[in-house]
Amino acid sequence: MKFRTLAVAAALAVIGAGVVAAADEPQVVRQGMMKKMGGAAGALAGIAKGEKPYDAEIVKASLSTMVEVAKTFPDQFPAGSETGHETEASPKIWEAMDDFKAHAAKLGADAEAALANLPADQAAVGAALKTIGADCGSCHEVYRIKK
Repeated sequence: MKFRTLAVAAALAVIGAGVVAAADEPQVVRQGMMKKMGGAAGALAGIAKGEKPYDAEIVKASLSTMVEVAKTFPDQFPAGSETGHETEASPKIWEAMDDFKAHAAKLGADAEAALANLPADQAAVGAALKTIGADCGSCHEVYRIKK
C-alpha cells in the first residue's frame, strides 16, 4: 500500500514539474501575455460596441494591461524560442527584431496616451480602441502565423 502511494505521489510530482517547467517557457509566457491583451481588448470592445456600459475602472485596467504587456512582450522572444508549444510567432520576428520591438513600442505608447487621457465615454473608448487595434493588427499581419 505504501509503495503504491509513493508511486502515485512520484508520478504526480513529475507531471507537476513538467507543467511548471512549461509555464516558464517563453512561448507559454507570451501566449499568456497575448491572452491578457485579448481580454483587455475584449473588455474595451464590449464598451465601444455598447454591449457593456461605460466603466472608467474597466477602461483604466484594460489600458494599463495593454501598456504593461507591450513593454515586456518583446523580451519573450529569445533565440531558440522560435518553435514549440504551438507558437504562432513568425520567424520574421527574429529576422527583424528591431522592427518588431518598434511595433510593440507604438502599441505601448498609444495605450499609454489613451490611459493618460482616459476615454470618458463609449465613443472615446471606440476611438482609442481603433488606434490600438490598428497597432495590434499591423504587428499580427507581419509577425504572426495563423494556424
